[in-house]
Amino acid sequence: MNRDNDRYRTLSRRVMVLGGLKLGLLSTLVGRLYYLEVIESERYSTLADENRISLRLIAPSRGQIVDRQGVPLAINRQNYRVVLVSERSPNVPATLNRLSRIVPLSETDHRRIMREIQRKRRFVPVTVKENLTWDQVALIEVHTPDLPGLSIEVGEIRSYPHGEATAHILGYVGVVSERELTGDPVLSLPGFRIGKSGVEKFLEKELRGTAGTSQLEVNAVGRVIRELKRNDGQPGREVTLTIDIGLQEYTQQRLAGERSAAAVVLDAHTGGIYALCSVPSYDPNQFATGISAEVWEDMLSNPTAPLNNKAVGGQYAPGSTFKLMVALAALDSGLVTPHHTVFCPGHMDLGDHRFHCWKRGGHGTVDLNEALRQSCDTYFYDLARRLGIDRIAEMAHRFGLGEKLGLDLPGERPGLVPSRAWKQASLGTPWQQGESLVAAIGQGYVLATPLQLAVMTARLANGGFAVKPHLTKQIRQGPGEQTVWSKIDLQKEHVDAVLQGMNNVTNSQRGTAYKVRITEPGMEMAGKTGTSQVRRITMAERSTGVVKNEDLPWRERDHALFVAFAPVEAPRYAMAVVVEHGGGGSAVAAPIARDVLLETQRRDPARATVSSDQPAPPKRNA
Repeated sequence: MNRDNDRYRTLSRRVMVLGGLKLGLLSTLVGRLYYLEVIESERYSTLADENRISLRLIAPSRGQIVDRQGVPLAINRQNYRVVLVSERSPNVPATLNRLSRIVPLSETDHRRIMREIQRKRRFVPVTVKENLTWDQVALIEVHTPDLPGLSIEVGEIRSYPHGEATAHILGYVGVVSERELTGDPVLSLPGFRIGKSGVEKFLEKELRGTAGTSQLEVNAVGRVIRELKRNDGQPGREVTLTIDIGLQEYTQQRLAGERSAAAVVLDAHTGGIYALCSVPSYDPNQFATGISAEVWEDMLSNPTAPLNNKAVGGQYAPGSTFKLMVALAALDSGLVTPHHTVFCPGHMDLGDHRFHCWKRGGHGTVDLNEALRQSCDTYFYDLARRLGIDRIAEMAHRFGLGEKLGLDLPGERPGLVPSRAWKQASLGTPWQQGESLVAAIGQGYVLATPLQLAVMTARLANGGFAVKPHLTKQIRQGPGEQTVWSKIDLQKEHVDAVLQGMNNVTNSQRGTAYKVRITEPGMEMAGKTGTSQVRRITMAERSTGVVKNEDLPWRERDHALFVAFAPVEAPRYAMAVVVEHGGGGSAVAAPIARDVLLETQRRDPARATVSSDQPAPPKRNA
């Protein structure tokens, strides 16, 4: 009996221990389930959604660029492309061969497509061909049963309707490089393009917009099941430029006959640029659709540099156009008056060196007006000898030379206006008086861009207001065109004396540009010719006769320059023309300026944009 009781007690203890263990395990399991289902339910629900929902970026639509009248300059057009999902095609090579009867596919295309198929999952679309025509799209849709796995997608591609005429202003877009990644996730999208040059680059942030998002339901391997939610993001802002596209195209065509040239037309009272041209140019659409390596190499190796914007980045000796600054500096210093005379025998001697005038026999006795009209070098040698380089440099800087003007376009260069301090710091040698004489006729170290020369002319024509050049007229939902009014401290009679000399250059029979004057009443222009040497003329050559430009190799010919404003009685438009190795300014650059200024006044782009805060152009007696 006792043995049975002992066995019962032992069994009871074991049952209790086992039950306790089971109860403890059950409590632990219930507690864990409560923790997962109640306390951590939100966290695991989120993780489950992340495994089920894929968030993808949608590229924003790039903002349009239009001219001052709203004419489109850079737009987005539909880009039809054919894509291939390899898992839906039983025989990819056969499918591609059938497609090539509709859309030409090279061997390179075939290799690229097969390489991408091997790198990607079979359900991921691979781009076969972009930029399809509507006829090609229609044919592919008709033959869809014979092209398994192929489908048409619609995207956007940048387009420049005016091609070469606006290339150096607008620039172009291209695929984002690794060094251009800034952390903005939209830049990592395959095929996303950003501005690489021109306005496209300068206003990239405004034009790009913000990316949208698409919430997609996907299965365990990442295949899209359906779209749950979509936010298209914010498209880029529309940008309005000061450019008049009609005048821009006319100016570009007028320059097209030259091998290498640039021109700028701007409003002398607002600084708004109506035309900014550089030749040769290029077609920016080639970059949007994908430029070939051969075409790119040809552009880079072209000696006339079609990719360079010479209007803002070309630096040239300004030649006799710089005499306008020397004249103003002399008058402002009080060392001379407009009636100061110099006798020109065709040269000036300084020490043991002779500085020649362009006219071998000389101009005789000339005053300031006559010196500007006939562009007498000897007269300005005399002024430079009296002034010194620093006074000339100070005046030139006041008119926008020798420094960047802050144009809203990449690639602007500062030019160079030398001084004594500059030479000592840069070259480690003191300034020589003879170098002042050379600088007085726009040679030696002096360099200027066509934009700077146009701004210099505008500041003269408007009576001494330091307007700033700009291309952006308005950004939608942004600031409008700004007018800068900074008065240059000059006496009006000094400015008038220089402008009178410019008027005589074109409208007086002895003026260097009289033959190419504007004869239409009320549209007359005033200007200044310039010819800058690119080679040194030896004494031996001078004694036997200087070789004419047309008899020299193109690279050794003089640059031709001309600056002008119009109309004479109420100046509104200013411009500068530079023709590389074009020869004489009066024969080559001046006729271009005449035609462009005449066309500008006929179009009169400023007439509809004069606002109440802008004073009317000053009347000026001829």
